[in-house]
Amino acid sequence: METEEIEVNCPTCGKVVIWGEQSPYRPFCCKRCQLIDLGEWADEEKRIPSHGEQSDSDEWTEEDPLKH
Repeated sequence: METEEIEVNCPTCGKVVIWGEQSPYRPFCCKRCQLIDLGEWADEEKRIPSHGEQSDSDEWTEEDPLKH
């Protein structure tokens, strides 16, 4: 049985990546692109859209015991 290789584009640079064991950083083409993406999330340049006006993190207060 022949399996078809799945190809995706690296979300950072657009290079074609084969989705398989030969691509350990998939969907990224390399560690560098993976770290660039992680940095964008950490800097809040990327976000998952929400339907509310306030995010869960906006609800924290100094008195909240879970924050400490």
